[in-house]
Amino acid sequence: MKLCRFEPLELAAKRPGRTAREVHDESRAGILEDSLIREISGEPWGDRRPTGRQWRLDEVRLLPPSWPTKIVCVGKNYPAHNREMDSETPKEPVIFSKPPSSIIAPGDTIILPRISKRVDHEGELGVVIGRRFARPRPGENLRPFIAGYTCLNDVTARDLQRIDVQYTRSKGFDTFCPFGPVLETEAPPPETTVETFVNGQQRQSGRLADMIFSVDFVLRWIAEAMTLEPGDLIATGTPSGVGPLNPGDVVEVRISGIGTLRNPVAAPRD
Repeated sequence: MKLCRFEPLELAAKRPGRTAREVHDESRAGILEDSLIREISGEPWGDRRPTGRQWRLDEVRLLPPSWPTKIVCVGKNYPAHNREMDSETPKEPVIFSKPPSSIIAPGDTIILPRISKRVDHEGELGVVIGRRFARPRPGENLRPFIAGYTCLNDVTARDLQRIDVQYTRSKGFDTFCPFGPVLETEAPPPETTVETFVNGQQRQSGRLADMIFSVDFVLRWIAEAMTLEPGDLIATGTPSGVGPLNPGDVVEVRISGIGTLRNPVAAPRD
């Protein structure tokens, strides 16, 4: 099942100038079937009661599927990516965070920051939490705690990442966390591909089976340290092939069985 959050275009036209958070707070949830959205009440991970309203895709703007309290990311989770970055394979997951202020919707513009000379794409599988949980018991089934799976671009100022000890600045700029356009409730199989395209040319390609630490292992690792709340977002790592983004580019993250996240790229704002 594919779930989404959206706002009707007629509402967007009447209320310009709202912040991304304000748009989310006024958005609606739905179940996407082909090109039709069946509106449901509440959050996508709730009881999904139909409202009786339906929307065509050309009548709405798709939004990030959740507004997380935190975005927890896993680094160095694909061996080939570690090799291209001249980095050793970690013995335990390497985690860092991005601020919610970095979130943008599918179709929104990634703005390159003035203080960076090299900004890279990093296509990834995102996991959205559906139920509050922490410190899971050994062997406990985590599937009931997952709302769904989505596409994510962990946009990174690579030159700043190399300068800083921490990743916070290089990965935390406004517009550096596009994700969506849908939540797929079915767990992706190991052969699922994660690909990134820039202007139609493939840059990245990997399979979930290539991960050093599985989604289940990563969730347990993170939840042992912090409580995960409904809507929280976990980025599971990027395959090899990361590369620069330039003004005028269009970057796409495609995950088989889930969908395509597409965002244009623009020069720094004055």
